[in-house]
Amino acid sequence: MNRRILRLAIPNIISNITIPLLGMVDMAIAGHYGGASAIGAITIGTTIFNMIYWTCGFLRMGTSGITAQAYGARDLKECTAILVRSALVALALSSLLVIFQRPIGNISLGMMNGSETAQKMAADYFFARIWAAPASISLFAIHGWFIGMQNSKTPMTVSIISNIVNVVFSALFVFKLDMGIAGVAWGTVVAQYTGLIVSWIFWGVYYGRLSRYVDIKGSIRLKPMTRFFHINKDIFLRTLCLVAAYTFFTASSSRFGDTILATNGLLMQLFTLFSYMSDGFAYAAESLSGRYIGASNPKALREATRKLFAWSLGMALLYVAVYLSGWKGILSLFSSSPEIIATAGHYIGWVIAIPLVGCLPFLIDGIMLGATQTKILRNTMFIAIAIYFGLYYATVGLLGNNAIWLSFVVFIAVRGILLLIATHNLDPVRLIENRR
Repeated sequence: MNRRILRLAIPNIISNITIPLLGMVDMAIAGHYGGASAIGAITIGTTIFNMIYWTCGFLRMGTSGITAQAYGARDLKECTAILVRSALVALALSSLLVIFQRPIGNISLGMMNGSETAQKMAADYFFARIWAAPASISLFAIHGWFIGMQNSKTPMTVSIISNIVNVVFSALFVFKLDMGIAGVAWGTVVAQYTGLIVSWIFWGVYYGRLSRYVDIKGSIRLKPMTRFFHINKDIFLRTLCLVAAYTFFTASSSRFGDTILATNGLLMQLFTLFSYMSDGFAYAAESLSGRYIGASNPKALREATRKLFAWSLGMALLYVAVYLSGWKGILSLFSSSPEIIATAGHYIGWVIAIPLVGCLPFLIDGIMLGATQTKILRNTMFIAIAIYFGLYYATVGLLGNNAIWLSFVVFIAVRGILLLIATHNLDPVRLIENRR
């Protein structure tokens, strides 16, 4: 079982780690290009796109779980139909984003309170990067499908290729063509379309034989579409709350000035690095739990769950050790500002604590997604985010920026505790019986 977990988790970890590394490269380019204001602009811009794309992330999460169950049941026709549904929904959502980019951008930027310079740069970034939306959202659908099909290597390969393209073109646009912060965004646009094209090439190579099952009319019949949206509705609401938490974090940070905004933005890169690495095991949990639930195999599900927890805890402890010993060196890669590095030292303890409280909810998220027990994810998130906002407003007058970090860490910890309680200690027989 360990070998099976690692075969899924390691490609996901490599794939996921390229995402925060890409954000870190963007931060580094911005930091060397324009200092604190540019870092603040990238923080604002990426927060807005996180808000948009994480809201659309139900396409990946919902697709992987139901695809894994169909795969476990050996229903290749339904596996293909799920991909068609996801791809069509992705196309519809991304088209709306492009069409309504002006009001979406203006409203989103208006939620932030950065300096005038940071806000202007963030607007340049947003209205360039929005053109990547069709590719970015479509990648959620097809990569979720790959993961459900127990294939983590293809998303890994695509992510590596697209992120190399991103770094090269972002640096080219900013430093050679002098396109400013917008150049970072246009590098992302080029990379995302490259990734989408490469993904469909791989699909043709590995799964071209399934093309005989493609039936657009049949795939969008009322009953399967209703189940698809029923599952994804709960994931959407859960993710919307998660997006609200991260967006509120950045918006609150911006009220303390560009230095705190830039510092919190850099520290959040450390959290993001852990979360994406930890999600490698969560994605493996989605694949395996969905597969074993689809195959009605509680023994394998129990063994996979137990071993996944051990691996997740080990990953968390590794991160704590790395951050304790090397946080200053890591942050110095992204900013040469002594003021930002010194300010980060006052808050680094919160980032070090996050892996310990985060490994539990991240992994249970994956298991519940594979089990399509999405109501549990939704309801526990509602409670956790209410505590998050309440704690922040109760303490911000006394703690200042520490209130943001305290509320965020408690939010993550509460989610883990509630999920464990709500799932009755992840009883495999109950999860199989509750399959929708």
